[in-house]
Amino acid sequence: MDKRGSFEVGEFVVYPAHGVGRLVDIENHEIGGTTVGLYVINFDKDHMVLRLPVEKAIAAGLRGLSGKEEMQAALKMLAVKTKKKKTMWSRRAQEYEAKINSGTVGSLADVIRELYICQVSGEQSYSERQIYQTAMERFVRELSLIEDIDEEEASSRVQSFLNVA
Repeated sequence: MDKRGSFEVGEFVVYPAHGVGRLVDIENHEIGGTTVGLYVINFDKDHMVLRLPVEKAIAAGLRGLSGKEEMQAALKMLAVKTKKKKTMWSRRAQEYEAKINSGTVGSLADVIRELYICQVSGEQSYSERQIYQTAMERFVRELSLIEDIDEEEASSRVQSFLNVA
């Protein structure tokens, strides 16, 4: 536990808008005469570094990795059969983006499960594939870190749950 916040340097964290990153530093910067603590989060996959004010971290949705129980519940969600929604794609796309950006593994699992039907049937538009891929990458990355397995094995594990549905 760092004295300036609830996350420690070296820890993996989830930032809803970008997924899993590693907290590489906690810096102090003087801005307008006030010292501000900043979490420095490295997102290797995106080749990006984010500096987030420590005071705004919780409001921004920054969280630690999910627990094993939460991940198991999300994996079980993948195996539940669902029907393709009939609402307009633009509305569904907004809902899916909101779920992805919520940062929870349950919401990611929900998006993956719903878009997997289109993936299998081959009736997926470019934007559906993009949203599906984003949700899948974030879910697999977090699963691989929680289970201490490589991303390929995590992806196979997700696929096995999807094939049950």
